[in-house]
Amino acid sequence: MSFPESTSIVVENVSKEFTLRYQRTFKQVTVAKMRGEATKSRFKALDDVSFTVEQGESIGLMGLNGSGKSTLLTLINGVMRPDGGRVLTRGRIAGLIATGAGFHPQLTGRENIYLNAAVCGMTEKETDAKFDEIVDFASIGKHLDSQVGNYSSGMYARLGFAVAVNVDCDIFLADEALAVGDKPFKRKCLDKMQEIRDSGRTIFYVSHAAGSVRKMCDRVLVLENGRLGFDGPVDEGIHYVKYDSDDEDNDDDELGADV
Repeated sequence: MSFPESTSIVVENVSKEFTLRYQRTFKQVTVAKMRGEATKSRFKALDDVSFTVEQGESIGLMGLNGSGKSTLLTLINGVMRPDGGRVLTRGRIAGLIATGAGFHPQLTGRENIYLNAAVCGMTEKETDAKFDEIVDFASIGKHLDSQVGNYSSGMYARLGFAVAVNVDCDIFLADEALAVGDKPFKRKCLDKMQEIRDSGRTIFYVSHAAGSVRKMCDRVLVLENGRLGFDGPVDEGIHYVKYDSDDEDNDDDELGADV
């Protein structure tokens, strides 16, 4: 279904449910059933969420852990489909919505660059042209030709983010991308995201850090228990979620992201 060319993302009455299982082993399930106890239940990660994003907007997605932020980004990325409502996007989507997503643990970093780039929609020719930039940004040195199953979480994030920021995309999603790694790398990530923003691309940035949201975003969405509680100006959104008391001089808070 078509929508205005100036519109980047449409989320309309979107709901998503998951099953919460209380026991993990067959024995635990059997005992619970014998006692008449519930073994599972359904819960709504997202409940009737609607908003529209124009091309070039930088959106800060905020809310407490478990509010549905990562689920929403996964739906926008097309990894999952909503149970109700619809999600429409325009153009190529890139970003890092989970540390190490799209990596094969038995392949080397070099091989996974091509695999992850393909997942992001890049052709082999495009990846060849960007390969040196990706390797330089990741800065993982001799580990490039080691199996990524032996990587630390920080190295996973470096390589994944390096691929994501070098995809020629229209929409960039960032969830967990800055949660690990040293301060210089986190700063490099934020600088690169600023470049992406300045290029006119749409950004969805999940963060608990008020300072970085103020610097990076021009609009804030706040999710509360799966529902959209706020949609509006950055400072008002930060105040709404009660993050405005954060110490903006604290680099760890400034550069942190949702985990």
